[in-house]
Order: sequence, then structure tokens, then C-alpha cells
Amino acid sequence: MRSLLAALALGAASSALAQNLPLERIKLPPGFKIEVLAQVPNARSLALGARGTLFVGSRSGSAVHAVLPGGRVVKVAEGMSIPNGVAFRDGALYIAEVGRIFRIERVEENPESPPKPTLLFDKLPRDIHHGWKFIRFGPDGRLYIPIGAPCNVCARDGYALIGSLNLQTKEFQTYARGVRNTVGFDWHPITRELWFTDNGRDWLGDELPADELNRAPRPGLHFGFPYCHQGDLQDPEFGRNRKCSEFEPPARNLGPHVAALGMRFYTGGMFPAQYRNQIFIAEHGSWNRSRKIGYQISLVKIENNKVMSYEPFATGWLQGESVSGRPVDVEVLPDGSLAVSDDYAGVIYRISHATSR
Repeated sequence: MRSLLAALALGAASSALAQNLPLERIKLPPGFKIEVLAQVPNARSLALGARGTLFVGSRSGSAVHAVLPGGRVVKVAEGMSIPNGVAFRDGALYIAEVGRIFRIERVEENPESPPKPTLLFDKLPRDIHHGWKFIRFGPDGRLYIPIGAPCNVCARDGYALIGSLNLQTKEFQTYARGVRNTVGFDWHPITRELWFTDNGRDWLGDELPADELNRAPRPGLHFGFPYCHQGDLQDPEFGRNRKCSEFEPPARNLGPHVAALGMRFYTGGMFPAQYRNQIFIAEHGSWNRSRKIGYQISLVKIENNKVMSYEPFATGWLQGESVSGRPVDVEVLPDGSLAVSDDYAGVIYRISHATSR
């Protein structure tokens, strides 16, 4: 009875919250709708459990939350330091602080009272600047972990990369270099190739450089930072003696300073067929541009490893210069709908399509 009352109370709170959020301003393609799934403070990175639990990291808070299949929200970890990154595998939840990785075993068996997080790995840099992590498991079973540049633009060994961790041996390998700050990556459902977003440097003006969507079909590629940005723009300081042709070009340049964060290939069955295996990107929105840009969900359509289009999918969180929300991450839910985290409004949205079964 107590759990039922708690669920009803949460539903009432979510309904009240939805009424206060200007969801009617969110523009979607025909047949789609958006609603509030749950209220989660500073909702950041998302990970889906085997039983449909949605785990939610936090950057400004100290807790990791779980949205249970019925919509109820519980804390699964507290007292952590910038637990932005979350990943799930084999019944365990992995949590990334800035410099450490933790694991909670059997987390879905009793999410209201899970085991305490145990330290798994503590050899990551502790720099706060671009230090918050997005983590995911790759097809090879390794935990992929980015190490962002500890600056706006600089050249330092051991930074600006995507690495991977062997959970058994604790061996850390570098997969890709020249990556300034990625907070979202995924593997193509068919080719198993890694794609990732990357945030461009600041203070070259409103229009430069573009954020990037990159494809890394094999390890060892260098994507340009700090020498080259957006594939064709030499850095005024670090790029003087380097050519952009030395580095891997972006698969697609995105908007300048849109803050492209989480991305996922759509693998669900609810949306129309043309969305299958295409990329959704959460654009968090600019922070230092004279006119704001981003604050939306974008759709990138690809064919044969080539980007065919880059277009808005969900817009309306930005009205003129007024902001009502900042998308952070996206995750495909078991029913094929799309969860979107928003750390500004402190909610998880659910985007669904009318043709759902």
C-alpha cells in the first residue's frame, strides 16, 4: 500500500510539473508527443537496466537515481562526487566520478535498498575542467571512458582522448585521440563502429568552431584537437605547424557551440521505420554565444557510414533568448519510446509515437 501511495504521489508531482513546463512549445514531427516521465534533480547521463530501470547520473548533485518501470524515482547511491556517468552490464550499475569508477552489484534486485557502491578503478585524472564522465560498454565488453582536455585549448599528454577499461585486469587503453570533450558516444547497431559527439573549443567567435559528430571505425585515429577544429580550421596557437589533413575529419560538423552531448542510435520498434539505426543527439545549448543556439534534440540520418542529413527533431526549449530546458542525454526505452534527460528543468521526458502497439 505504501509503495502504491508513493507511486500515486510521484504521478501527481509529475503531472503538476508537466503543467508548469511549457511542453506545448516543444515541436516534434507529426505523430510524436512529449510528456514528463519523472522528476530527477540535475538529470544527466542515462543507462538502461535489464529490467527496464532507467539510471540517471548527476553533475551538480551527489546522488544517482533510478526511475523504476512504474515511474517511481529512488536513490541508488548518495554522497558521491560529480557522478555524471552511468552504465549497466550483467546486473551491475557502473558509476563514474571525475577520477574514479564504482560498481553496484545486483542493483535491480532491490533498488530501494541496493548494496553500497564499491570502488573499481581510481587511476583516472582528477581535473574538474571537462572531467565529468560519460561511460558506456562497447561491443568488446570493455568500459569506454573519455578523458576530456583540462582546459579550453591545450596540449597535454594523457588527455583529450577516449579510452577503454578491461574490468578484469584493470588495463586501460587509449582508443581515440584528439577528442576535446565528448559526453556522448554509441556503436552502430550493425557495423559496431564507434560514433561520438565532441564539443569544440571556445573564444573563436560565435560561428567558430562547429561541434562535431565523429566516426571511429578502428582504434588509433586522431581527431585533431588541439591542432585542428571542425576538420578544416587550424588552431591559431597550436595549429601553426600542423595541417588539418593529418587528422581524421568529422563525419559531420554540427552547429557552433550547440554543446552536443548524449547521442544514441535508435534501435526501438515504436518510431516509424525511417528512424531505425539513425542518431539522436541531445544539444545542451550554448553558454557563451551572443545569441543562444542548440537547446534541442537533433536527428542525424546516415547511410553506408555517411551522414546524409542533420536536422532538428525536437525544438522549443529555446524561445528567443529564453530557456526552459537543456537536453543532456537520450536513451531508447524498452517500449521503443525515447527518454531525454534535462538537467535544467530536472526532469526526464518521454517522446513517443502514436503508432505504438
